[in-house]
Amino acid sequence: MALKATVFKADIQVADMDRHHYADYSLTLARHPSETDERMMVRLLAFALFADPALAFGKGLCADDEPDLWQRDLTGVIERWIDVGQPDDKWVRKACGRACEVVLLAYGRALEVWWNGVRGRLERHGNLRVFELEREASAELGRLAERTMRLQFTIQDGHVLVTNGRDTVSLEPRKLTA
Repeated sequence: MALKATVFKADIQVADMDRHHYADYSLTLARHPSETDERMMVRLLAFALFADPALAFGKGLCADDEPDLWQRDLTGVIERWIDVGQPDDKWVRKACGRACEVVLLAYGRALEVWWNGVRGRLERHGNLRVFELEREASAELGRLAERTMRLQFTIQDGHVLVTNGRDTVSLEPRKLTA
C-alpha cells in the first residue's frame, strides 16, 4: 500500500520590497512521503520569493514533467518554472525549452559538486537563473515546518527574513548564474 502525502496548511504574509509586492496567501502543501521538511520549506520560500496570484505548486516529486512551482498565463503558456534542490540537468534543459523563465533554488550537502558538474551545460540558457541557499539556512528553514503555519516573509535587497512569531530565519539566496 502506497503512503499518502501529508497535508500542511500555511498562511503567509509576503512583504517583498524589492518587487513592491505585498500580499497574504493561504496555501495547502502536500509533502510527499520521501520529501523532507527542509525541501518542503524551500518550496514555500520559493513561493514567497516569486509570489504571484498565478503561481501554483506542481504535483511535486511524483511527477517528472512538472516543476515544484509554476506560473502560467491565461493561454496556458508557462511563464515561470521553479524547481528546488539539485535537479538533473537534462530536466532543467527541457524546462528551459518549455518555459519563458526557469528558476532553480539549489540547496543541499553536495551543492558545490552538483553545480560544478552541471554548470557548463546550464549556463548557456539565457532564460535560466540559479540561486543557492546556504546549507545552515535551509536546515533552519526546515525546522520552522508545522502542520499549520503562520509565517511572515520579508524580502529586501535580496535578503529574506522568515518568522513564525517565535523563531526567525535569515537567509540570502546567492545567484549562481547571470
